[in-house]
Amino acid sequence: MTQELDIPKPPTHPNWRLVKFFFTYILIIAVVNLIWEVAHAPLYTIWIDGTRAEIAFAIAHCTLGDVLIAGSSLSIAWLIAGRGGWPDIHYWRVAGLSLLIGLTYTVFSEWLNISIRESWAYRETMPTIAPLNTGLSPLLQWLIIPSLTFAWLKSAMRR
Repeated sequence: MTQELDIPKPPTHPNWRLVKFFFTYILIIAVVNLIWEVAHAPLYTIWIDGTRAEIAFAIAHCTLGDVLIAGSSLSIAWLIAGRGGWPDIHYWRVAGLSLLIGLTYTVFSEWLNISIRESWAYRETMPTIAPLNTGLSPLLQWLIIPSLTFAWLKSAMRR
């Protein structure tokens, strides 16, 4: 006589709460990062050296990059710490891990593109943080925007 194992079956329907959260998060991240990119563009040399078209392209390119970083960071954090029941269960664990992943990538990317590839450069008005001379504005951008977005969405989900 065989005994059946009590293995839960994966849901066959999508978790619409998770899908709605993800798309809302990405939409907010996109809009607010676009505003931030426009606001801190004068801290980069392209503001002085670039044409209007080059500046507009850089802003669009960087905003898209921010969205990809945010979406990837959230997805990786969800795979590591969330899964079943998220965003209702372990919300801040996933949010915190997402912030850490995004911040780590941002520091690496700024260092790589400023110091190694020389893809872009800061103006003297950009405050930097040693030892990698990472710009303060990109670090604050990553800390503030996702943090406030996660906090707002957590509050909105309670209603």
